[in-house]
Amino acid sequence: MPTWISRVLVVPCLVAGVWIAALPATAAGETERGPAPEAFTLTDERLTESSGLAASSTHPDVYWTHNDSDDAARIFAVDGTTGETVATIDLAGVTARDVEAISLGPDGDLYVADIGDNFDGAWEEVWIYRLPEPAELADATVTPTVHTVRYADGPRNAEALMVHPETGRVYIASKNGDGGGGLYAGPEELSEAEANVFERVADIELEVTDGAFAPDGSRLLLRGYFAARMYAWGEDGQPRRLERRVRVPLQRQGESLTFAGGGRYVMFGSEGPNSPVEPVELEGELLPESVAAEDRAGEEGESGTGEGEEAADGSGDAEKDDEGGMSANAVVVLLVIGAVAVLASRRLPTGGK
Repeated sequence: MPTWISRVLVVPCLVAGVWIAALPATAAGETERGPAPEAFTLTDERLTESSGLAASSTHPDVYWTHNDSDDAARIFAVDGTTGETVATIDLAGVTARDVEAISLGPDGDLYVADIGDNFDGAWEEVWIYRLPEPAELADATVTPTVHTVRYADGPRNAEALMVHPETGRVYIASKNGDGGGGLYAGPEELSEAEANVFERVADIELEVTDGAFAPDGSRLLLRGYFAARMYAWGEDGQPRRLERRVRVPLQRQGESLTFAGGGRYVMFGSEGPNSPVEPVELEGELLPESVAAEDRAGEEGESGTGEGEEAADGSGDAEKDDEGGMSANAVVVLLVIGAVAVLASRRLPTGGK
């Protein structure tokens, strides 16, 4: 018979092994953050110069885009799971000169920015075309509201328009080949009757080709052809550049971006036929404040609330049944503990010696 020492070793080891094995397993590939948005390719032959991108606020996995110059006044809704166009919206009553950006406002409206000026100051006025995001995805013709734009310090080229998701204020980032661009703020409310004067509020050291606010408004991301800069957005309406760089995928001509996945990811797009749209996951200080807060709450909650929540909604047993009752790691741990216990019982001296 084994001694009391071996009993002390064997019994706790077996109990611990059974307890670990009974813990709920995590399915392969499953994460608490949910699925990442997929990369896709714009397959529509009409989309040869996709120059702006905006994730739909109404239709999951749908993105709005448009061509650069030399196209009709129209926007395209693209299915992000297939890359296929699911709706084309023609804008009546306007002539597109150089459409460069598209953004969604908190009012549910799409803002289409005809703000490009390849002659660096030839146009005294540029325009924003505003229309409600369609509730149903189907080809249609819409007459947008037209907002005329002027800059307080004179005309200039620009390719990025962003609507703040909380205040609804419209911002434009100018494009300058030497990197000496600026961020311009429009009036608190855009006028239909008179020109809207945009004031310079910050300098931007980047040749900006597009930009977007995070869904919670706490981050502003501006991109160039091969680089991007993230800014923390303060209540004073001033951007503060963050030190950490955003990884930008290598693309033919990087022209567009939009936040996705609740603000955890950024989708980067490019010009050209069959152009790719690729996701990049944000980390650390790059994350919007609301996303970072969710992560912190999740980490704190792992220390003791999970079992109570499962018992309350009955999900714990269902998850175990779906996943086979125990994870591979738990099986390995149980086998190792069992082997240790057996060895201990065999090698320890017995009471008869």
